[in-house]
Amino acid sequence: MSMAVVCPGAVASRCFHERDMDYIELTKALINQESVTGNERACAELIAQRLRDRGYAVELEPVANGRANVFASDGSPEIVFSTHLDTVPPFFPAREDDRFIYGRGACDAKGILAAQVAAAERLRAEGLRNLGLLFVVGEETLSDGAQTANRNPRGSRFLINGEPTDNKLILATKGFRRVDVIARGRAAHSAYPQLGESAVEKLLDALAGLRRLPLPSDPLLGPCTMNIGVISGGCAANVIPDRAEAQIVFRTVPGCEALWPEVERILGARCEFTSVRNTMPLRMEKLDGFETGVAAFTTDLPNLTAWGRPLLLGPGTIEVAHTENERIAKADLARAVELYCRMVHELKKRSAD
Repeated sequence: MSMAVVCPGAVASRCFHERDMDYIELTKALINQESVTGNERACAELIAQRLRDRGYAVELEPVANGRANVFASDGSPEIVFSTHLDTVPPFFPAREDDRFIYGRGACDAKGILAAQVAAAERLRAEGLRNLGLLFVVGEETLSDGAQTANRNPRGSRFLINGEPTDNKLILATKGFRRVDVIARGRAAHSAYPQLGESAVEKLLDALAGLRRLPLPSDPLLGPCTMNIGVISGGCAANVIPDRAEAQIVFRTVPGCEALWPEVERILGARCEFTSVRNTMPLRMEKLDGFETGVAAFTTDLPNLTAWGRPLLLGPGTIEVAHTENERIAKADLARAVELYCRMVHELKKRSAD
């Protein structure tokens, strides 16, 4: 893609808005570069080169296992746009019709990334400088890219994060706590169960105990929820299983900390367990003139605290993220570009006041 063109006189706005159409092609290019968590390097290099071609100073920040975040800047960044490069599996490529772009990452979050780049380009064409773009890896699992970036902030005052929020400014997000559980038993022939000890039964008893727990609720975010997402164990129907495992995710709200001693008591009586990730609920500030909402999902923002005051907005709906019909409306992308530009102008005005 070429550098942004600023048109003279009264046609400047119209010409640059035509140039904004690059976000459609960029969305499709990003979707077509598979970047399931752990395999983001090629996608990072793709967007890094596109931004270099546009005249940004670009860095590839190393993350574990050869992966990399992308940071691009135009001056000393006061405001930074951010989202993530990785997707959930499985990969499927881009296609489009008159209304939508489809494909893995369409709304979570490659269309968002493209809209942020388009907004940054429009703002530059208006003469605004000191913007940054931070695109991280690993959001869908452990937020390890965000944690790496948080150790190397660039002095920004505000961080505008992108997730599929239906273009609403999100005022609060739930937290995320993942617990991995292992139950151990003793293998035996299933005809002689007294000679063995079923790890599956131990695990089922522990999970039943968790399901009976009363979960707290928050007036703004609603109830804490629990999902038993993965269960595995045993090797054959006629063998008493000696090992069983589960992965459990709590979508947390304020007040959940009082729940954990009881969770640990229930699990510890029968199983081994590890807290794999614990991201706290987050509240954010409001901007006048933006439609608002709350989100039950979790973002990288709790792991990017060194990058400034957090805001969260993005095109697309979470209801189709992680599904076989993932898509994003082209009209929503266009609207997001407008909203991102408005947000920057509003934040600049706040800084000047």
